[in-house]
Amino acid sequence: MTRSPRPSTVLFGVALLVLAGCVPDRDDKNDSGTTTIPDTIVIGSTLPLTGTESKTGGRFKQGYELAVELENADGGIDLGGKKVPVRLNLLDDTTDQAKAVNLAQRLITQDKVNFFLGTYSTAVVEAQSTVAEQNKIPYVNGGGAATSIYAKGFTWVFGTLAPVANLASTEMSWIDQQQAAGKLPKPARVAIVWENTSHGKDFRKGVQDFTAAHSGGYQVVTDESFALDGKDFSAILSRVRAAHADLLMVDAHLPDFITMQRQYLSSDMCSKVLTYGARGTESDARSALGADGVNYILSAVWWNKQLGNAGLNKEFVDTFTAKYGTDPEWYQALGYEAARSLFTAIAQAGTVDKEQVRAKLSALSMDSILPGGTLSYPADKGGQADYPFVVQQNLPDGSSPIIYPADVATGTGVAPNPACKG
Repeated sequence: MTRSPRPSTVLFGVALLVLAGCVPDRDDKNDSGTTTIPDTIVIGSTLPLTGTESKTGGRFKQGYELAVELENADGGIDLGGKKVPVRLNLLDDTTDQAKAVNLAQRLITQDKVNFFLGTYSTAVVEAQSTVAEQNKIPYVNGGGAATSIYAKGFTWVFGTLAPVANLASTEMSWIDQQQAAGKLPKPARVAIVWENTSHGKDFRKGVQDFTAAHSGGYQVVTDESFALDGKDFSAILSRVRAAHADLLMVDAHLPDFITMQRQYLSSDMCSKVLTYGARGTESDARSALGADGVNYILSAVWWNKQLGNAGLNKEFVDTFTAKYGTDPEWYQALGYEAARSLFTAIAQAGTVDKEQVRAKLSALSMDSILPGGTLSYPADKGGQADYPFVVQQNLPDGSSPIIYPADVATGTGVAPNPACKG
């Protein structure tokens, strides 16, 4: 027969539950309101680890985890003379906005994480960052580049990705040089094809602003948007072909880039210049499309391993390659720098007090592997980093050299695409 618990046992269990509800939150403030030093600094995060963006989510995971591993190599972050290890509490949001919001809410309010590293994909970051702002917890992300994220007046949200409009204008600057050298027609006929998101709208604006500022040099002949995760781009591509565009300027996430490029190739299209924004050099694309299927694609990115073979950049590349057996791409680099900037701010604050760490992030200026060599989150940009892009191009020998700007170039770009006739 099962024996009923004694009243004293029940009361003891209830007392434990009550005490559990009174455990200090992750700010570890004692009764006097003074912040104490925790045994572990817990960083919450979500990423798309399954679903259509899982490959990119996996790359950001690598960047986050490498930063945590290196930070813990000598004991963790120094808080007032005590080394405190970092733990990453990472969940799968499947690129679903509602799920990302709910998981962030849970990590912040129930799991009591100290700080937050953001997810990937502009739309999901935009939704999730609202939770961080409402709960007043520092939120640093490497996966959201749209200016709309940083135009809301939020003070707890920080982004390592420079604006997508700058990406487009940087590509156009290289194209303009080729036109001035007589390699491209003037005026050049431009097709703008963009994902119907804040990310895509920023890209479109970057191209439009550049062409408007260079009157006589460019004529926009196609301006088309598409929904994310598209399966059939044949109608859009047919209209681009009919418009006789010289430049096909596309903004697309990795899955849409691969799908659209496959259909572009199967229709025997050939543009004098072709870009998919920041996509083009990924190993997944070469695997899916074949080496010849990505030749001469132009891309502008937030980081490239060729940016330097010394200092922080070399340390990151060498350590990453040793750990994962492959070269890092910009995705891992941005995740790594997002985490590293958060750890730097915590160390500068010497505490896990959220407001003090937020203030250090706002004032941050740290040496970085990113273009320009410095990472900061300027208030006049809403906490969004702002630094130069680098333009790279896939060449038939399998390389993807940086071709612009000249001071960091590691190779020479090709225009027009030599495979095009006429």
